[in-house]
Order: sequence, then C-alpha cells, then structure tokens
Amino acid sequence: MTPEVAASGEWGPRRKMLLWLAPALLSQYVLDVLAVGPGLPALVLRVVWALCVALSALRMDEHSASSMRLHTTFQCVAGSLCFIGLVLVAGGSDGAYFHLFPCLPLILCLIYPQDTLPVMLSGALCSAGAGGMLWMAGRPMSQVLLWVGIVVTVTLVGAYGASEFRKAQRAENEGRLERARREALESLAISERRRAHSEKLATIGQLAASVMHEINNPVAFIGANLDYLEREVLAEPRRASREELAEVFRETRTGVERVRQIIGDLRGFSRMDTEEPTECAVADVVSDAVRIARLRLQHVARLEVDIPEDLPPVLAVRRRLAQVLLNLLVNAGDALEARGREGSEVRIIGVCEGARVVLRVEDNGPGFPPHVLPRLFETFFTTKGPEKGTGLGLALSRELVEQCGGSLVAENREEGGARLRLEFPVGGSVKVAS
Repeated sequence: MTPEVAASGEWGPRRKMLLWLAPALLSQYVLDVLAVGPGLPALVLRVVWALCVALSALRMDEHSASSMRLHTTFQCVAGSLCFIGLVLVAGGSDGAYFHLFPCLPLILCLIYPQDTLPVMLSGALCSAGAGGMLWMAGRPMSQVLLWVGIVVTVTLVGAYGASEFRKAQRAENEGRLERARREALESLAISERRRAHSEKLATIGQLAASVMHEINNPVAFIGANLDYLEREVLAEPRRASREELAEVFRETRTGVERVRQIIGDLRGFSRMDTEEPTECAVADVVSDAVRIARLRLQHVARLEVDIPEDLPPVLAVRRRLAQVLLNLLVNAGDALEARGREGSEVRIIGVCEGARVVLRVEDNGPGFPPHVLPRLFETFFTTKGPEKGTGLGLALSRELVEQCGGSLVAENREEGGARLRLEFPVGGSVKVAS
C-alpha cells in the first residue's frame, strides 16, 4: 500500500474496481480445474495475474494521467501474457480457452474505456498468440489468418466503442458543467439584485425621519384647510367668497400632489430592477435622485445641481444609476451632519470630456481621512455606526457603475471636502456588462 493511501484511508473508484478484480481472477481457477483438472501451472498463472492487478492498483496514482496510462498498459500486457499462458496450459489451439482469444481485448475495452493504446497492445498480443499456436499445431495458413483477423477485428470494434464512449462521456460532462455554470450565473444575478434591493431599502430606512417630516408638512396644512372648509361650508351665513374657497381647494390639491409625488418616488426607487440598459438623459436621472435626496439634505446642506440640458445620454439602467447618485448624496449628507458646521454645501456637476460624460458629487465637508481612502470601496467597510452604515453602499455603487461601462473614484478636493467622480462612455459607444 502506498503511504498516501495508508495515511488517508481513501480509495478511488478505479483502485476499488481493480482490487475487486484481483480476487475474482484468482477465483477463476475453479474453471481451470473443470477444463484441464487440478494443476500447479494454471494456479501459478492465476496468482501471478491477480498479483499484477493488485500491486498495480496499489501503486497507481489516480490524480496523474501518466501514472494511470502506465499502470493500465502494464495490466493489459500482463493480463494478455497470463491468458496466453493459460491457453497453452489448457491444451493450446485444441483447448477449452482458445476460442476466448477474441473476448479478452473486448473485456479490457469495457474495463479500461479511457485509453485505447493498452487495449490495442492486448489485441496484438492475443492475435499473435492465437496465430502462433495454430501455426505451431500445423494448421492451414488460411485458418491462421482467419483467427488473427477475428481477434484484430474484435479489438478494433472494441476500441471504436470505447472511443465513442469517451466522446459521449466528455459531452455529458461538458453539458453538466455548462448547466452548472448557467445555474451559478443565474444565482449570482439573483443575489446581485437582492443585494441592490437591500441597499435601496437601507438607504430609504436612513431617510425615514426626513420622509415623515416632509410628508407631515403638506398633511398638516391639508388638515387645516379641511377644517377651514368645514367651518365655512357649514356656517350660516357663509362668510368666505368663492375665490377664497377656490384658493383653499388649490392649496389642498397641491399638498395631496406633494404627498403622492414623495410616495411615488420612494415606491419607484425601492422597486427591484428588471429593466434592460437604455440611453438615459443624465439630467433626468439626477432629477430622480435629487427629489429623494432633498428629504435628507434640506436641513443639513444646500444642494446645488449643475447639469447642462445638452449633456449626451449614457447607456445604463435608469433606476440603478439614480440609486448610485442617491447613495453618494446621502453619504455626503451624513458627513456634513457629523461635522455640524454652517454653510454646508453639496454639488452635482455634469460635464462632457471627449467621449466621456463626467458627474462629480462634491461637498465641503471634512473629506476622506488618508487611512480610509484606500479602503473606501471595500465591501462591509464603513466608518458609520451600525444604525446608519451597512458597508455596502459604495461597493455596490462602484459595481453598478462598472456594469454600465463606467468608473467611480473617490478623492479629496484641494479646497477641502470630498469628491466622487463618475465617468461614463457616451450612450451607444459601450457594451454594457451583463
């Protein structure tokens, strides 16, 4: 037993098969007794054949192709020579085993379908042994050639069958790998969508207080207007004019529209993305993100947007790009709020530089500490507390931008503050990553 096998106690499928084959060969001595009677030569040949198979199995390395081929060749050659010896012991061309010469290469093809050369060597030895015995017995040359042809033909048919089996097995393995690859890609895509959705919900959770405050304002004056209308409509005599009532109705409708717009923005933003990338107007995407970001920034910093209307479109999923911008704006608001200084500003600037559209999200906060900047886009790395940061926002933002063929880098402004720079190829000039 090899040291590796002894240490591990594990047996590969090929080794197990051969170790079962060795005693099976030895047990066939019962057939020798029935064919020619008890005899030491037949027993010696059986023992040698079984030992060759067993020792080769123990020395074989199933992880090495060269070792497998060497031991397979040895087993086929040793088995063929032992079988030829058994045929001679059993009476040569007139014995009971002579007609089994064509069967040995065929059996070896079934046992060793992975390699054709050892089986061909066995066929050559068997055809030579059968032809030699017939020639030595004085049989006609036609009979000699007939038996040689039969053994060679059976060997070639067996080798062809083994070759087709290998092709079918290879095709099946490739199909299995392809199915596994497709399933892995589908699982990865589902996981990516869920991760993006979780980050969206986390961002909305951070905005919850601002959202409630923003909705409470229009709801408050809607309630006040309804109280006023109730008093005036039910009062006798009616004091308010039609113009005053119409103005109250308009204000109430404006408040309802404001609440509806906030809820619609949040619902659309939190919906999981299934859209395909399309050409998006940068100004529209920024507008989507800014409407929600103002809920967070209105009591923290002044938000300025400088996006030219004629900025070229970019190829992206609109909701994903809006999510990236919202993540960056919320991060800027958190940094400015932690600093707590008057005059805080956040800016979104869009420019076209050659065939690239550049968006810069800047603030005049403390900027990025030198030890944080290299790790900023690492997954689960965050400098915020557990109630605010998940460590996924910037890492996910970079992934989403790169899927659009763009890039996202962070840097500190020379005049102070942080800058996130997004670059995208102009729409239609890039192939979006799937």
